[in-house]
Amino acid sequence: MIKVSKFGGSSVADASQFKKVKEIVLADPERKFVVVSAAGKRHKEDNKVTDLLLLVNAHIEYGVDCSALLATIEQRFMDIALELGLSFDVPGEFMRLVEGIEGRTPEYIVSRGEWFTGRLMAEYLGIPFVDAADVVMFHHDGTVDMERTQTKLREAVVHTGGTFLLPGFYGATVDGQIKLFKRGGGDITGAILARCLDAGLYENWTDVSGFLAADPRIIENPRAIHRITFEEMRELSYMGASVLQEEAIFPVREVNIPIQIKNTNEPDEFGTIIRETANEHLREHLITGIAGKKDFVGIYVQRAHMSNEIGCIRRALSILERYDVSVEHIPTGVDSFAIVVNGADVKDTIYAIVADMQRDIRPDSINVLPGLALISVVGRNMSRRAGTSGQIFGALGEAGINIRMITQSSQEISIILGVQNEDFEKAIHVIYDRFGDAVVISQQ
Repeated sequence: MIKVSKFGGSSVADASQFKKVKEIVLADPERKFVVVSAAGKRHKEDNKVTDLLLLVNAHIEYGVDCSALLATIEQRFMDIALELGLSFDVPGEFMRLVEGIEGRTPEYIVSRGEWFTGRLMAEYLGIPFVDAADVVMFHHDGTVDMERTQTKLREAVVHTGGTFLLPGFYGATVDGQIKLFKRGGGDITGAILARCLDAGLYENWTDVSGFLAADPRIIENPRAIHRITFEEMRELSYMGASVLQEEAIFPVREVNIPIQIKNTNEPDEFGTIIRETANEHLREHLITGIAGKKDFVGIYVQRAHMSNEIGCIRRALSILERYDVSVEHIPTGVDSFAIVVNGADVKDTIYAIVADMQRDIRPDSINVLPGLALISVVGRNMSRRAGTSGQIFGALGEAGINIRMITQSSQEISIILGVQNEDFEKAIHVIYDRFGDAVVISQQ
């Protein structure tokens, strides 16, 4: 089985982390293709190399001397090369970068973090380096040319003898112009490589041991999620419980390649496997995970006989669109509906939005509920146990928590509850303490 192993910035932050990466790669002969990000933070007060290079760009744009910044970045790579005894000519390559830096595009400059990290890591692992600019092909509109990229990557496999290291985050157009993915684009590079090579597994090595069933800032020592579907991960990550860029999911999801989140600092931990469908076991957790966010606003609109009138909700949504406000949820009743939006999106416009709704919809009443928190309870097995929703609502009621909104996903894998901000942490505790370790028994 081909494994593509992507290592994030924290995994390649310094020479000691390089050593961990080498141990991981050498431990499994199936790890023949490696993707690296730029060197990340070595400690809490440190800077990521990518952030330093962005600052270099800002200095150049405003005509400020950036020689001290460049020296700092060069020293980061020099320290790694010296400690590991590498022969790569960091000073010479850095001199070539600095000499022509003012004529370089910002994207080229920022991409050098991955390029230098990749060159050093490739030498340390003893495998060929393949420049992403030669194989990850972009259209001029910034989208990836998957067909051309696949051809280039498969040619690289042949030319390198079946193993290589690829820097993440960037590629190039056919005329050689460097293009960047969004921040966290190393994850996307790894997913594209896995897809193009028909890998059996895409490993994403980071500084956490996969997903947790709840926020550890709220729940002490929550259990790890060992297996999760792509759909469940999407539901949880939408509420902020993400350790992986969502754009990195789609290239591998479309061809059903599983992703395994692993911890470089704890390589023996199982981590989390993400796949299209979970392998059912005799005992599985009822709830896969719980995630949530605070500070939403609910706009409650009521009008008699609304169900007989066409276009009320459409007009309300059109108003929010005019104010460039994204809608989170729309619970509905016979003669009423509510629209839940992010509080930050309407901080300066909520009164204008309400006034426009009064004018265009002419409701009997509009009420604004600020300070709303949303909690998503996610689990592919909830539909297999009758009464799960009622038990969750009952547990919250017993704890004196008022539920202000309820909605369920069409796939029946998540229940989203709205509570007041002040009840947010308490509600998560109640749900996790009652259901976090509950299991269901497979009928297999």
